[in-house]
Amino acid sequence: MESVTLNVNGKDCPVQVEKNWTLLYVLREVLDLTGTKCGCSTNDCGACRVLVDGEAKNSCCLLARNLQGCRIVTIEGIARGGELHPIQKAFIEAGAVQCGFCTPGMIISTKGLLDQNPDPTEEEIRKALEHNLCRCTGYVKIVEAVQLAAKRLREE
Repeated sequence: MESVTLNVNGKDCPVQVEKNWTLLYVLREVLDLTGTKCGCSTNDCGACRVLVDGEAKNSCCLLARNLQGCRIVTIEGIARGGELHPIQKAFIEAGAVQCGFCTPGMIISTKGLLDQNPDPTEEEIRKALEHNLCRCTGYVKIVEAVQLAAKRLREE
């Protein structure tokens, strides 16, 4: 076991990790942050996406021991003072939440995009979400949710 301190959702979390433990494993099994989903464990589906220093990444392929000093944000960390983030609200209002399994990863990817580009085109939205798989929709409502969130965030 190795001692590392991960900064997760703005809090320093000292943890003991095995050298092969992924960030996904540590988030779910050690820190009990289960909003980040395990979909494939092969870096393919995006259900496990988190922000690492502002960039959306799949946590199933990141070794926790390599992330000391990085700022990690999970789906649990984007709410504002106990209130849903405007992106989360937009996903609900646009009907972009079906079974909900992919939703945390989609929202994290959206946040990463909108933090860098507050007024993305539809093509840019689709590109930002290309690492997120959804088996329930054709992505139309998801793209609409991102557009709605972008509009609302610009108006804030």
